[in-house]
Formats: sequence, C-alpha cells, structure tokens
Amino acid sequence: MKKLLFISLISILSSCACEPEQIAHFAFQGMEAMMGEGFMPSDEIRALGNFQEMNVGLNKSSETGSTIFLKLGNGDPKILSSQREILARKCAELYLRDFENAKEYDQITVQFIQTDPQNPENVAMEEYEFQVSDFDL
Repeated sequence: MKKLLFISLISILSSCACEPEQIAHFAFQGMEAMMGEGFMPSDEIRALGNFQEMNVGLNKSSETGSTIFLKLGNGDPKILSSQREILARKCAELYLRDFENAKEYDQITVQFIQTDPQNPENVAMEEYEFQVSDFDL
C-alpha cells in the first residue's frame, strides 16, 4: 500500500508543472500520509530556536526500544545560549503533541546541531533524551 502511494505521488509530481514549493508540499503530505499526521516538525518548533534545518528519524528496535530523533539544526545562537534543556523539552513536547503516532515510541531524543558556516565539516551536536511517557499525550 505504501509503495503504491509513493509511486502514485511520484507520477503525479512528474506530470505536474508545479512550483518547487508545491512539489515540496505534496512530498510532505505524502510523507505524513505514510508516517502519520504531524510527522514533519511544525513551524512552531522552528520558531522556538529560529532553526534553519529540521529532520526527524524514527528507530524501532527490539533490543534498544523505539526512539524518535528530532534533529534541529543551525538555530539562533542567542536563543540556544541559555537553558538548552528547557528548550529541548519544549521542542519535544510540541513534536509529541502533533505527531499522531508518538505513543508508539518509548523515547524522544532532541539534537541541537550547529554547523560552522566557514567550514561545514565543523559540527557541534548536543542532545537531550526524554521518555515519551513523561509527556501528557
């Protein structure tokens, strides 16, 4: 079913004379249809730290449990300079509130990633891990 949905989405997009923003919108809709409503991080999360990049990774393992990885990149250094753990918890809370399949996961890991604009190979990452059960869902 998911494969058919993906193929249908690709065929629609390839026959469409759409703007890049429209193509991205359709792609996000297709991704959310497969992964669950709210899979893509909201603009509300982006605004909390003025993040330039946002990604989500989902990991389900019988050995390590299930984890959501919320990767937030290149946020405003002034905002990130203090109380990072509180900011990470707020981002986790907003993401879990919006993601309809959040209850299927045990943990959420929020990663703040900063890339040096002069040397993209210089990367700093800080991560905070929370139990999904600690949030009111």
